[in-house]
Amino acid sequence: MAAKEAEAYPNSYDGVLLTSGVLGGGTRSYDFRLDLRVVYQAVCGNHPRSDEPPYPLWQGLPPGTSLTSAELKKRVDACTGLHTPREQRSATQQRKLDTLLAVIRIPERSLQGHLDWATWHFQDIVFERLGGANPFGNIGARYHGSPDDAALNAEVARYRADPRAVARFAADADPNGRIAVPVLTLHAIDDPVAFVELESTFRDTMTAAGHGRNLVQTFTDEHEHSYESDPEYVASMEALLAWVRRGDKPTPERIAERCMALVPAFGSACHVVPGYRPGPLEARVPAR
Repeated sequence: MAAKEAEAYPNSYDGVLLTSGVLGGGTRSYDFRLDLRVVYQAVCGNHPRSDEPPYPLWQGLPPGTSLTSAELKKRVDACTGLHTPREQRSATQQRKLDTLLAVIRIPERSLQGHLDWATWHFQDIVFERLGGANPFGNIGARYHGSPDDAALNAEVARYRADPRAVARFAADADPNGRIAVPVLTLHAIDDPVAFVELESTFRDTMTAAGHGRNLVQTFTDEHEHSYESDPEYVASMEALLAWVRRGDKPTPERIAERCMALVPAFGSACHVVPGYRPGPLEARVPAR
């Protein structure tokens, strides 16, 4: 949203700091959640259950459905033992959980959250924003990491996105890269919610718009979303202000050096990795 605001109101901002950003745009950032829904259904078969009316999984949930987050949590646990101590899971539960995590490439701790988003967030996007049209597709996506990938790919549901829905969604939720002021990003390499590869997509977007020179990206060897080490934020804000006020464009190396100097004052470590560069989103999420 900060990136979209800077694009829409170019005279309102002198610089932009984006931390843990979902910067691939809605049309690409959420593809893996459709993948999660179709793979989860192929593996577990209980969202929806066989005794419930079927619906296309890109809907998230049909309007008026009474499913609660607590009930969905019970279904996930019944299939995978996710919310049960590992030693109490059955071999079948552990195998299904391992398959989901390996194919979707997410950590165990974020599985329930992503499935929730792929349920109620998708429902909101489809029915509250797009009039019931489908912005999500997985035609051509090939899933890997299961005990039998051929069987899995034959089993998963396939959906073709509505081009008009994709265009409407993109207009609302995709950055266009036209930010004419300094932009500094900070992102954990092992972010379990907003994959670090989304930064690669954002870099390509800024470059294609002719504003790649306005972007500096920094990455940290951390494993959480939304809140990183305190000195990293201070060093980033100082660097952005120096860029805005004096034209002193920062480098990841200088930000890392300043971050380390701030550690004694803030009592937490600095994890900036200056030489890191994320791969393309397709290295993490199957292309379609």
